Amino acid sequence: MKNKDSFASVAARPGNPKWEQLIHREAELYQKPNDCRDPFERDYTRILHSLAYRRLKHKTQVFFNINNDHICTRMEHVSHVESVSATIAKELGLSVELTRAIAIGHDLGHAPFGHQGERELGELSKLYLNKPFFHEKNGLRFVDDIELLEDDYRIYRNLDLTYAVRDGIISHCGEVDENGLRPREEAIDLQKEFNRVGQFAPYTWEGCVVKLADKIAYVGRDIEDAIRLKFLSKENIDQLTDMARAYDKNAINTTVIIHNMIYDVCEHSTPETGICLSGPFFEQLKEIKDFNYRYIYRNPRLEPFTAYAKVVIGEVFHALLDAYRGEDTIEELRRRKDCYPELMGAFADWLGKFCDSSLNLFANVNEKNAQCHNKKIYGQLETREIYIQAILDYISGMSDTYVLRVFQELITY
Repeated sequence: MKNKDSFASVAARPGNPKWEQLIHREAELYQKPNDCRDPFERDYTRILHSLAYRRLKHKTQVFFNINNDHICTRMEHVSHVESVSATIAKELGLSVELTRAIAIGHDLGHAPFGHQGERELGELSKLYLNKPFFHEKNGLRFVDDIELLEDDYRIYRNLDLTYAVRDGIISHCGEVDENGLRPREEAIDLQKEFNRVGQFAPYTWEGCVVKLADKIAYVGRDIEDAIRLKFLSKENIDQLTDMARAYDKNAINTTVIIHNMIYDVCEHSTPETGICLSGPFFEQLKEIKDFNYRYIYRNPRLEPFTAYAKVVIGEVFHALLDAYRGEDTIEELRRRKDCYPELMGAFADWLGKFCDSSLNLFANVNEKNAQCHNKKIYGQLETREIYIQAILDYISGMSDTYVLRVFQELITY
C-alpha cells in the first residue's frame, strides 16, 4: 500500500514533541517494577478491567433486545471500533496501543438504552442543572472521577489515564460529517473547555483514526441488526445494495463495504491530507449514514422503546431525587432502603465512595469509603445540584438490565 507507515514520524511515541503531554496523568499512577507495558497499553488494561467496561455488554447500541444474543451491544460496538481503528493505525504507522486504548474506552459511561437513554438524561440535566449531557463528556467524567480500580494494596483509586486517552474519549464523536481529520495543536483543559459535541478535534492522529473508525463501524453493523430484526423492507435492502454497488460491484454486504472503507482510508490518508476517505467512499459513507437515519434510527418501530426508556429512566431519577433532604439525605436513603433495598441501598453504598468520610454514612459504607482513596466529588452533598449530578452519574453508569431491575422494584410493592 502506497501510504504504509506514512504517519510514523507523527505517531504518539517518544520523540513526538507532544510526548510529555500525551502521557501526562492528573495523578501519579502506582508503579509495577516489572511492567513491560507502555503508558497506553497500561491504560488499555485498566479500562479492560473496569466495571464500566464490563457493563457495556448489557447496554443498548441501537436496538433494545437484551434477550437476543445476536444483536449488537455497546461492548461489541467498541470491539468493532477497536478492530477497524487498530487495522488503520497499524497500516499507517501510528501507535496501535494508543488507538486501541481510545477505542475500547470511547463509550464508557454511555447511558442505558443507547441514545434514547442519553436524550432522557440530557432533558433531565437541562431541566434541573441547566447544562447539557452528552456521552462523550460523560465518558471523560467516568474515567476521571467515577470509575475506580484496586491498586496492589486493595485500595480503590481513580483510573488516572493519560491525557492522550482521555482526549480521545471526549473528542471521538463520529456524527460530524467531515473528511480529512487532523489533530489540534494545543493541549486544553478537557473537563473545563469541552462544552458541546464535536467542539474540538482530537489532540492526536490516533484520536482522529478512532473518530472516523467509529462511524465506519456503526453504520455497517447497525444495518446487519436492522435486517435481522426485519426493520428493513426488501425495497430498502435493494436500495442499500444499489448504493453499495455504485462504488464497488462486489459490495453486496456490510462486511465488504467496511473492508473497502478501511482499505480506502489507508490508501488515501497522509499527514498532508489528514485521515480521510477518497471522495467516492466519503460520499458512500454519508449516503449509508443518511439511509440509516431515515430507515433505522428514525424508524417508527423504535418509538415505543423511546417512550419506554423515558419512563424507566425518569421514574428512577425522580425516586432518587425525592429522597433529598439536605443534610439528612443519607438518613432518608437509609429509611427508604426498607422499601427499595436495591435502588436506595445500592445508591447509598455507591454514593458513599464519593462523599467526604465526615458525612454520616451507613456503617458498611463508612468502611468502604475508607478503602477508597479517590476524588470525593460530591463532598458532603452540600447542595441539591450536587445530589442531582450524583443521580445522573449513577444512572448513566447503569446497564439496561440493572436500570430495569431497580425500576421493577419501584412498581412492585
